[in-house]
Amino acid sequence: MTKKTVQPESLSRFGQAARSQQSVKDKPGLLADAETTPNPLDSKQKDDAATRVLREGATGKDQGADEAVHALPDRVTKK
Repeated sequence: MTKKTVQPESLSRFGQAARSQQSVKDKPGLLADAETTPNPLDSKQKDDAATRVLREGATGKDQGADEAVHALPDRVTKK
């Protein structure tokens, strides 16, 4: 990543707070840390997954949405 300021990804922050046994800070940080930085992922892969999900919902036919979504990295579970 470059040295620009990055905001934390909300799902990652939510997952981190849910796993924590400590109380959540009054105001979560506005800067991303090592666990909440956005995934370095090609946006075309995310766009393809989103398109398949929407197309499947609109047509009711299998468009490979499950496979496309499962191919994306999961922000909530630790690997």
